Amino acid sequence: MAKKLNPASEKATKRSAKARVAGAEKDAAARFYYKGNRLKQLRAFVYITRLGTLTRAAEALFLSQPSVSLQLKALERELGVPLLERTRRRVTLTDAGEALYEMARPLVEGLENLDREFHAKTGGSQGGKLTVAAGSSTIQYLLPELVKAYRERYPSVHLQLANVTGKDGLALLRADEADIAIGSMLDVPNDIAWAPVYHYDPMLIMPPDHPLASLDNIRLEDLSPYGLILPPQRLTTFRLVDMVFQQRHVPYTVAIEVGGWDVIKQYVAMGLGISIVTGICITEADRERLAVRNLRQFFPQRSYGVVMRKGKFLSPEARAFIDLIRPGLLTHRDYDESGHSER
Repeated sequence: MAKKLNPASEKATKRSAKARVAGAEKDAAARFYYKGNRLKQLRAFVYITRLGTLTRAAEALFLSQPSVSLQLKALERELGVPLLERTRRRVTLTDAGEALYEMARPLVEGLENLDREFHAKTGGSQGGKLTVAAGSSTIQYLLPELVKAYRERYPSVHLQLANVTGKDGLALLRADEADIAIGSMLDVPNDIAWAPVYHYDPMLIMPPDHPLASLDNIRLEDLSPYGLILPPQRLTTFRLVDMVFQQRHVPYTVAIEVGGWDVIKQYVAMGLGISIVTGICITEADRERLAVRNLRQFFPQRSYGVVMRKGKFLSPEARAFIDLIRPGLLTHRDYDESGHSER
């Protein structure tokens, strides 16, 4: 026979049951609330990882540093593992953090770019904008086919090609006035990522009747008696030529210093000097009016590729352009790591 509870005990039992139900409902609400804030926590984690410090992540997210720190701690507490290791200068990923970052990054980027992706795929009026910084030779010789293919696929995107030198291109990247740059680099700053894709040999060009044109094997010393026509000293080509001659202790003379490959080729064709140019600018028409010799045994190849600021979230328009250059180029981890800003 069941024991009958007295009224006081019965009320206490009911209160206990109600408390358990309320507690369960509270836990469920907390879990639901947490799920609703998971994106904010993941976003904070991704920004911290890409930008290297909580301070820079907070600035990019327009939040206070304590808020970003709390979101990270909540995420680590819920997952039960540390995701980042803090040092005085920056943070680094743990093994668990690496795994989570690979999963979280496309989710965060996808949601942040959702509007532009949607309008691009549905043919909406908001086609987006893409600014690519590049030098004159890159714009003239390397980009035409890429630009044509990009315009055919994404006709609604406003594409701007900023014709700048290498240093000015880096300044545009750091100021977020250019999405990416395409070009060649000798020295890569710590806050910049460079992915070389195209490689061109150095070429000696001269008039067809030039004395060097009759030689089967041209030595570097053979160039000494003849004046060179080179781009300005501030540009990479001049620096490369000077470096090679200096390293080999071979004297040389610059007859004319002038910008623009077309101008240099025209002056060489007129017999005003010889030049060492990058193979990117040599066309079939040039080979008909000039004698061209490969100088790969003396001078290094020039590599051209994608230049971007580390830690920058690339727009769908920029990613689509890079995929035309080489699919999967952005899968490398180095491009996501932030470096010390040189701004």
